[in-house]
Amino acid sequence: MPLTEELKETLTLILAGGQGERLKPLTLSRAKPAVPFGGAYRIIDFTLSNCIHSGVRRIHVLTQYQARSLEEHIRFGWNFLPRRLEQFISVRPPHHMGTGKWYRGTADAIYQNLDTIEEEDPRHVLILSGDHIYKMDYGRMLRQHVETEAKLTIGAVKIPAHEAPRFGIFECSADGRVIGFQEKPQTGREIPGEPGFCLGSMGIYIFETDELVRRLNADAELGPESAHDFGKDVIPRMIEEVDVFAHSFVDQGGADPPYWRDVGTIDAFYDANLDLCSVEPSFNLYSEDWPTYTLWHNDPPAKTVLDEPEGRRAEVADTLMCPGVVVSGAKVRRSLLSNRVYVGEGALIEDSILFSGVQIGEGARVRRAIIDKWTSVPPGTEIGYDLEGDGDRFTVTDSGIVVVPNGYRF
Repeated sequence: MPLTEELKETLTLILAGGQGERLKPLTLSRAKPAVPFGGAYRIIDFTLSNCIHSGVRRIHVLTQYQARSLEEHIRFGWNFLPRRLEQFISVRPPHHMGTGKWYRGTADAIYQNLDTIEEEDPRHVLILSGDHIYKMDYGRMLRQHVETEAKLTIGAVKIPAHEAPRFGIFECSADGRVIGFQEKPQTGREIPGEPGFCLGSMGIYIFETDELVRRLNADAELGPESAHDFGKDVIPRMIEEVDVFAHSFVDQGGADPPYWRDVGTIDAFYDANLDLCSVEPSFNLYSEDWPTYTLWHNDPPAKTVLDEPEGRRAEVADTLMCPGVVVSGAKVRRSLLSNRVYVGEGALIEDSILFSGVQIGEGARVRRAIIDKWTSVPPGTEIGYDLEGDGDRFTVTDSGIVVVPNGYRF
């Protein structure tokens, strides 16, 4: 069967209910996949864009925690696929299966949507996470899955060995068959010939549908004896009984090593965003052959304004500015300004991330900070200069990143 037909026979389920506990306060009122990234996007936009470019067009997004912002973003920004051609991006909150229970793990989330899988009747089920930043052709992974006749293929990425406690870690044979798997071990088995590196799970799975249904039903019957998680429960059982293969991640943008980020902490989120301001960032937002789609707002062009009578001149360097941004006689260095941000006269913004609608008053100074949406910083305010004082009002990470929550009132 040609790959195009295999893609049509694939149903995609995106796990997007993540609470993002380590990203608070950015996730106090939104799910982790809905957190803004790169000025113009949400985190989930990167997974959804990969789907569109890869040719998978039957997509259900499984939501749960603080889902309103995410659901509205998908409804207004991702409603362009033609349903009459059996193409769709659909939001599916938990329907509890008559039990009143939320999703108890990754496997349980799919189990609670078995009715959807049975209705769609796909040959393959592609399961993705909605909270990672990367560019990947899932068609390449599907081709390997079909050629090896695997029951399950798992996306794998090379990671430093010291990060093993954060991942599921593989042991593979020479032909890529998974012969061992541990979920978040203290020490991971290093890749032969590459000391200091392990092979980690990306949380990307392609199952044969019949095998998936059988495994999920078996896992559900275990009740409290199982955590109902793919990494902890389902995968370790499968590799002892059926063919499971690892698919080595190839960056669609050509990055080497390939770019894949779990921006699950404030520091990781901050570093990944600020890297975009570099002359040669690790992740390229400007690729013409693999663009990232999102909900675009009807905002006017960004602009800088001079204030000659006061002798102030707008200076912007190494900064991403989205539509609707106005920098009026202020200095902005190595920062990200989302849409409708205003920076007043004499203000100084350095190494910071300003979400949509943030207003910076005259003479204010902001350094190494993340300011969430619709926050007005009064004139003369300083953020990031007195970390002890900032810690009395805001979240401050160990590395000194100050996070001002959504709509904070000074």
